[in-house]
Amino acid sequence: MKPQRFRNRAEAGRRLAEKLASYANRPDVLVLALPRGGVPVGFEVADALGAPLDVFLVRKLGVPGYEELAMGAVASGGRRVLNDEIVRGLGISDTEIDAAVARELQELARRERLYRGDRPPPDVSGRTVVLVDDGLATGATMRAAVQALRQQQPARIVVAVPTASPDTCEALRAEADEVICTMTPEPFFAVGHWYDDFAQTTDDEVHDLLARAANVSTS
Repeated sequence: MKPQRFRNRAEAGRRLAEKLASYANRPDVLVLALPRGGVPVGFEVADALGAPLDVFLVRKLGVPGYEELAMGAVASGGRRVLNDEIVRGLGISDTEIDAAVARELQELARRERLYRGDRPPPDVSGRTVVLVDDGLATGATMRAAVQALRQQQPARIVVAVPTASPDTCEALRAEADEVICTMTPEPFFAVGHWYDDFAQTTDDEVHDLLARAANVSTS
């Protein structure tokens, strides 16, 4: 049977939330979305689970001169994850790595302020974190997010996405405590292929959804 595409990210989030019903109304659960596309999905998941929503930012560290190739990533809280194989193989120096990290941390800080304002980042220690994005192709960003989040010692990390390539979904099981992919079509093509509306999520939308979620959790 042909997989049913999602109308948009909101519908994808509602369908994903159905797969996460066992985490509903639990005080230890926190939903963290990867901006920007993961936030509309995460908003619906958090709403359905009765859980707070926040963002977990990850920035790729591009190889100097070949920025599309990732040598690692930095994440919320200043955590860095490096791909030792690429770093060693290309002879990338500590100075080059530090420069890339400093540049991306600056962008992370800018986005954190933009999305969260004055609210401090959530304490994930000892909590069950549901890490949400709008889909996974290679999974590199999500893998970096899981590794960086692990350093903050949550009790459990659940990766949850509406769609992913079967291989990526399977590979992430080695990183996270649980991986939930609503559908893993084969052939996969690309994340956007499985959405009728895959328009880019704006910074304003991210800010507004986080503000709405914050109001819900405090009311």
